[in-house]
Amino acid sequence: MSLETARRVLRIEAEALGELLQRLDASFEQAVELLLTCKGRVVVIGMGKSGLIGQKIAATFSSTGTPSVFLHPADAVHGDLGMLMRDDVVLAVSYGGETEEIISLLETIKRLGLRMVTLTGHPRSTIAAASDVVLDVSVKEEACSLNLAPTASTTAAMAMGDALAVSLLDRRGFGAGDFAALHPGGRLGKKLLRVENLMHAGEAMPRVSVTAKMPDVIYEMSKKGLGMTAVVDVEGRLAGILTDGDLRRLMQQRGAATIDLVVGDCMNMKPRTIAPGELAGSALRIMEERKITSLVVADADRRPLGVVHLHDLWTLELF
Repeated sequence: MSLETARRVLRIEAEALGELLQRLDASFEQAVELLLTCKGRVVVIGMGKSGLIGQKIAATFSSTGTPSVFLHPADAVHGDLGMLMRDDVVLAVSYGGETEEIISLLETIKRLGLRMVTLTGHPRSTIAAASDVVLDVSVKEEACSLNLAPTASTTAAMAMGDALAVSLLDRRGFGAGDFAALHPGGRLGKKLLRVENLMHAGEAMPRVSVTAKMPDVIYEMSKKGLGMTAVVDVEGRLAGILTDGDLRRLMQQRGAATIDLVVGDCMNMKPRTIAPGELAGSALRIMEERKITSLVVADADRRPLGVVHLHDLWTLELF
């Protein structure tokens, strides 16, 4: 019985989304344009289950580059209307379109000259009539066995909110770096850290000149403890790298004569580098593909800025 119920619920909600997809029209483009040109914030309002969906929509907007806040209509009529500013756009979520608490705000919304987008299942309702753009999120039936509890309708409203958020993200050219800046905490924040925040730079970066003798090179590698060193030319640009593995292979081939060499004679002259603005995940992917443990971080002129090591990425739990 439970499996049958679950299948029925999921089928009804999936069908609701399919119908929503078929109804998309120019109104959606108008809503995106209105939200995109908002000079203030997108203020989301809604009561009950619609209010909970509204909170999620506001949170998704804010995390994807569209400043947004949730304003509870009941709190609004008791003083929180002061949150509204003249450059804001209101996004109302009301399936029935007759939510009294929202209707009581319409006069203030109009007095401030605010534009309004409404997600509703009743496009001819009072709230819809007062809106600049109406998005129809109606469903044929709720997934609730009684056809009463908001289920398919809240799914449709949330999906429409996601569609708006992602459309705005794309229109703004919002990239992974922007997303990282808004998500500094938690595991997601770790995955979105930039290489420049993890690299060993300054005195911690192993670096020798292209004319350095091998004893000095070995000392620098041992002192910095990253199993490699960057090699720079007279202009400070990256000329190559030398790793512990390179050194072992060299000593197997040349024996004691290795000590008499200069690093420019035995370095890897075509090392893979990474830009400081790249994400930690990109650095990990390169290391895994090339089976290496260190990457030199260099600018556009190939001037080494630091070194990121595999151990630094392991601590981020990127796997």
